[in-house]
Amino acid sequence: MRDFNLTVSDPKEEVQAQAVEAGPKAKDKEIPSVQDEEVEQTEKRHLNVVFIGHVDAGKSTTGGQILFLSGQVDDRTIQKYEKEAKDKSRESWYMAYIMDTNEEERVKGKTVEVGRAHFETETTRFTILDAPGHKSYVPNMISGASQADIGVLVISARKGEFETGYERGGQTREHVQLAKTLGVTKLLVVVNKMDDPTVNWSKERYDEIESKMIPFLKQSGYNVKKDVLFLPISGLMGSNLKTRMDRSICSWWDGPCLFEALDSIEVPMGDPKRPFRMPIIDKFKDMGTVVMGKVESGTIREGDSLFIMPNKDQVKVVAIYIDENRVKRAGPGENLRVRLSGVEEEDILTGFVLSSVANPISAVTEFVAQLAILELLDNAIFTAGYKAVLHIHSVVEECEIVELLQQIDPKTKKPMKKKVLFVKNGAVVLCRVQVSNMICVEKFSDFPQLGRFTLRTEGKTIAVGKVTAL
Repeated sequence: MRDFNLTVSDPKEEVQAQAVEAGPKAKDKEIPSVQDEEVEQTEKRHLNVVFIGHVDAGKSTTGGQILFLSGQVDDRTIQKYEKEAKDKSRESWYMAYIMDTNEEERVKGKTVEVGRAHFETETTRFTILDAPGHKSYVPNMISGASQADIGVLVISARKGEFETGYERGGQTREHVQLAKTLGVTKLLVVVNKMDDPTVNWSKERYDEIESKMIPFLKQSGYNVKKDVLFLPISGLMGSNLKTRMDRSICSWWDGPCLFEALDSIEVPMGDPKRPFRMPIIDKFKDMGTVVMGKVESGTIREGDSLFIMPNKDQVKVVAIYIDENRVKRAGPGENLRVRLSGVEEEDILTGFVLSSVANPISAVTEFVAQLAILELLDNAIFTAGYKAVLHIHSVVEECEIVELLQQIDPKTKKPMKKKVLFVKNGAVVLCRVQVSNMICVEKFSDFPQLGRFTLRTEGKTIAVGKVTAL
């Protein structure tokens, strides 16, 4: 087995810094030393992983176990969590406490915020985005997934639980469709709770789940041979996560463990030479104005002058942080905190985009998009005048469909001749979308991450789309 490069300092500090950063609100201690340019361009690639799946499938537990196995959390802390979970007679939740750090999440056993934590394997630094599985928190899941490069879809193998998550109304389907639309191109499907007494590492149960999931993944647009990998695990026991499965437990599995699978995934990175784009997912005051987000393209350097769009506020980059470290520059795929001068925190909204001055992102109130209608609310028809909530990168805005331009034949991908007045579930349609406030978007063909979106109504995802013209 490879040996994993773990950066462990004082375990107490490590836990606070790493595991307890429960979502973007955490303010971090300053570490002012600026690293050397040479040192800083570490060769390790950085990837964002989002854990998705139905509520109770074991996402937080698996995430917690990964942090424990990669040395980010020490035994003492685990013992404390174990005791805490026992006191609440929730013995099996103690691993989830590593990811779910606020009281409300622990009492309910549900993740609300998108938790953040970090771990490293031999070749890669990972940021885990632990997305909420519960359906009333899907908007949070969207903001988690829109920053992710890889999705880990956690499925419970326990009798009855897979079925509940997978049937209509379960979160498994919606999460897969959202992940695909939000640009999560690679998916690891981990079949969890294989140690459950109703499963007992049964190959039949594993195969049954795989055979039911494959057609659905294909239908959602995944190339199952190239971009999807299935593997059995037990998040609670830690089986097949960091080291390969012991044959005495599971004789039929000879594939990789989760860490190896994550390490081997190839993800194309954004281009460091393109115009700079960083959608803002959060902001706070801390010796100036600090914004957080993931770099979608281009490179940012200390001292740069940039625009905050759509307001065109010109700002100067005072400092850049990756995790706890201050760095001179950062490129695509990095999650950053950037301290800016020249703008007040209250003048920035989530969804604004930090972008290059020479080539700023487009700000529009209307655009043309190609939409795939997934599932309208009962009795709804999709026509001009239809209103929904638009989610695009970190923007959430009310929108209205002002005109249906053409229906597209899903088989030939060519526009149909006849004029279109309304469409039903499963249709693909070209339409004009209008929003009440100026928002920053790009054409999908130029910047995929800033040009793909979802439409939701009454808490349900009804359509996914891409911006085709501005």
